Amino acid sequence: MRHLNFHHLYYFWTVAKEGHLTRSAQKLNVSQSALSSQIRQLESQLGHDLFYRQGRSLLLSEAGHLVLEYAESIFNLSSELMASMQTGEYQKVQQLRIGASATLSRNFQENFLQPVIGKNNIKLVIKSSNLDDLLNQLQVHKLDLILSNRAVASDSSTPWRCKLLAQQRVCLVGPNTDQFNALSFPQALAEVKILLPGANNEIRSQFDMFCELHGISVTPYAEVDDMAMLRLLARDAGGVAVVPEVVVQDEIQTGVLKNYGSLESVTESFYAITAKRHWDLPILTELLGG
Repeated sequence: MRHLNFHHLYYFWTVAKEGHLTRSAQKLNVSQSALSSQIRQLESQLGHDLFYRQGRSLLLSEAGHLVLEYAESIFNLSSELMASMQTGEYQKVQQLRIGASATLSRNFQENFLQPVIGKNNIKLVIKSSNLDDLLNQLQVHKLDLILSNRAVASDSSTPWRCKLLAQQRVCLVGPNTDQFNALSFPQALAEVKILLPGANNEIRSQFDMFCELHGISVTPYAEVDDMAMLRLLARDAGGVAVVPEVVVQDEIQTGVLKNYGSLESVTESFYAITAKRHWDLPILTELLGG
């Protein structure tokens, strides 16, 4: 029975992801000739060419694409094993590593994590970044879960599990004053400062379509990607913010801000993204409802 040389496979995997022999050799700290020799040995063992050249680049052959899929599964499983040992998933204290999209409401994150906050047997690690960076960390099991306001699709190399956690209407939130209480929204949007999510935010595109549909013309006073900053501006800038109520729930409860109405057809969705694993954290299963 022949056994696969995983050292050769790892070299192939690196070259396949880099697409360039010289860069791969530098990354692996080996000579280019040694790297070429290792890949040729793997090709000989498998009985197929895995690459073909196009200029200075190496492109995967049909067989190479199939081998890459297996290599992704093998090395992601290896990362999962190392993460399980290093984070103590098998011990009494569970480490829960959460990634959160930088644009996601901090209040939503806290509400979602409320069942585990303060538990003595749970150690929380929360990282914030853009979704692409978080997905890269999830793929190699440096994260257990991503909270995002964008859904992701699964494929053979990235078998994500994407679960819709909640969907909330987007509201018009402004100062709780006589001046604002006297206005009629959404028609009065042209008369006040408008605080909007950034141009690439899904809420923004839905809001723009809402305004076009209802013949409302607005000029943004501020465009903000970060929901925490939008929350502060809603509280202090004397304008109307276009946000899900959860973003400013504390200010509404204390009466500092008021919800002047939901926008029909403008919503924000919240997702939990996980990677398929051989062993799931019990606390993660509990958080996601089984």
